[in-house]
Amino acid sequence: MGKVLFIATVESHIINFHIPFILYFQNKGYDVHVAAKLGERQEELSSMRVLLHDIDFIKSPYSPNNMKAFNQLINIMKGNNFDLIHVHTPIAAFLGRLAAKLTNTKPVLYTAHGFHFYNGAPLRNWLMYYTMEKLAAKWTDGLITMNEEDFVAASRLPIRNRENIFKVHGVGVDIEKYNIKDINIRKQVREKLGLTDNSIMILTVAEVNANKNHLQLLNTIKQIEGTDLIYGYIVGDGNHKRKLCNYVKQNGLEERIRFLGFRRDIPELLSASDIFCLFSYREGLPKCIMEAMAAGKPVIASDVRGNRDLIKNGVNGLLVPLNDVEATKNAIFTLVNDEQLRINMGLEGKRMIKDYSIEKVLKEMDEIYSKFL
Repeated sequence: MGKVLFIATVESHIINFHIPFILYFQNKGYDVHVAAKLGERQEELSSMRVLLHDIDFIKSPYSPNNMKAFNQLINIMKGNNFDLIHVHTPIAAFLGRLAAKLTNTKPVLYTAHGFHFYNGAPLRNWLMYYTMEKLAAKWTDGLITMNEEDFVAASRLPIRNRENIFKVHGVGVDIEKYNIKDINIRKQVREKLGLTDNSIMILTVAEVNANKNHLQLLNTIKQIEGTDLIYGYIVGDGNHKRKLCNYVKQNGLEERIRFLGFRRDIPELLSASDIFCLFSYREGLPKCIMEAMAAGKPVIASDVRGNRDLIKNGVNGLLVPLNDVEATKNAIFTLVNDEQLRINMGLEGKRMIKDYSIEKVLKEMDEIYSKFL
């Protein structure tokens, strides 16, 4: 029986994005190992018969503590004869590829979920992350990207074989899971949330961190006056949640902004919502937007790489500049005041998302994996 190793900085990345691919390998008879910083959700992986390795990754590229994580990866690779290693997330991907080089473990695939160097990125990102990727590309057998800008950037890196640079339709989305047709579910969820039929529910689903830029939504709702029917709901946890909660209290937004924390009923929440928003500074190809499209919801998103690959402005949603509160407010009112536009954009999103189905992505990845196994 063969062995495959997935590496990512934290377990949540594996759980949120790679369960279908773990099942793919298990169905082919492989033992699947996961090396990541384990936490409260590790039981979800161990219950799937995944072999877990707790690695002391630190997200910061400047932390010397990552040397410990590096040595842990070396020991794992020396102790197992892996048939393939698939690395994700910048720090884990760099250390994983270096460990594979030093232990002569091949092949190594790397999925870039959004390079940290990109058009408009801070200079420090280019100095650190571009340098890391340029070095690690030499130790990479296959490089997988998810958006056009990253695909072009990858083609400039010194990968071993330039034919092994790929572009796939993200991590895939289970379209039927979000295609809730029972209108009673929408009604029941809205009642639990305290929403009336006339209320507009704006939903965002994302880790609550600096990059996801939740403040753009909060600042916009703060500027919306003359109506008490527009509400923002934030799903997710993260290190910026306390800061955002304090902002909401200080600005008297407690009745208009609700924090729902970590939830497992995303399809139902999407069904209950009217508009989906995401105002990230940086994205690869956001799964949350794909889920909103599958649910038939119009999307308002920041005009950045990744978001642009999914949202066609004026077709299935609206793109707005980063931190432009006035443009964001106008976009919200454009959709709030035109129910038929919301419906039409939602339907167009459902049509477009078919190319990003998990079935299609599994076929794309099957072709890539088969090339290296």
